[in-house]
Amino acid sequence: MSDDDIEASKAPLMDHLIELRSRLIKALLGFGVAFIFCFFFAKQIYNILVWPFVWVAGPENSKFIYTALLEYFITQLKLALFGAGFISFPIVAAQIYAFVAPGLYKNERKAFLPYLIATPFFFVLGAMLVYFVVLPMLVRFS
Repeated sequence: MSDDDIEASKAPLMDHLIELRSRLIKALLGFGVAFIFCFFFAKQIYNILVWPFVWVAGPENSKFIYTALLEYFITQLKLALFGAGFISFPIVAAQIYAFVAPGLYKNERKAFLPYLIATPFFFVLGAMLVYFVVLPMLVRFS
């Protein structure tokens, strides 16, 4: 990259701040839509997350109770928040990359590409490992 290319890609501080604001709004909108979606399906998400415990303990030994007045609602909110973070992660990561990418050289962008592909893959792989292997072992141990 020549000095002319670098000079042509420079932008004033206000342009950077406007770009950052628009990227943050898009990321928050993605998170908000995912939150509403997850809150609508919070009971089903709860049943999916409880399944390893029911599988190990048996349906007759897996009755859950709520000891506080709003505990069920707070649990649904927490599930919706974590689910929204899980679902909206690709949108948020893409917005972060779109903000950072113009400041990178072409060879740096090419070096970053394998990480963009591998990150969601390993994230889902780790979640599956915890859900199908670690959680049943933890329930048996407890």
